[in-house]
Amino acid sequence: MALDRQLEVLAVCGVGMGSSLMLKMTAEDALRSLGVDARVENTDVSTARGMSPDVVIGQGMHTEEIAELAPVVITISDFLDKEGLEARLRERLTERGWLS
Repeated sequence: MALDRQLEVLAVCGVGMGSSLMLKMTAEDALRSLGVDARVENTDVSTARGMSPDVVIGQGMHTEEIAELAPVVITISDFLDKEGLEARLRERLTERGWLS
């Protein structure tokens, strides 16, 4: 079941500024490479708790806190590793039936 709407993605970090902005740009590049129509926002953990995205991407210490927010949660260690994030997104979005 492919999504019939834009995918909502959150790039999360502790304070929602530097690292989440870098991650947002990496995620946008990775999703574009996959041909996925997505809106990526960067935010902090506290703000993320009030949102309901399809995908959350962030470091483990942050994604563990908000793992229940989204059907897909991806933990990363390198904010600039586009190929690694693209591979993880491809795998997880395919599992959900959102990418064929």
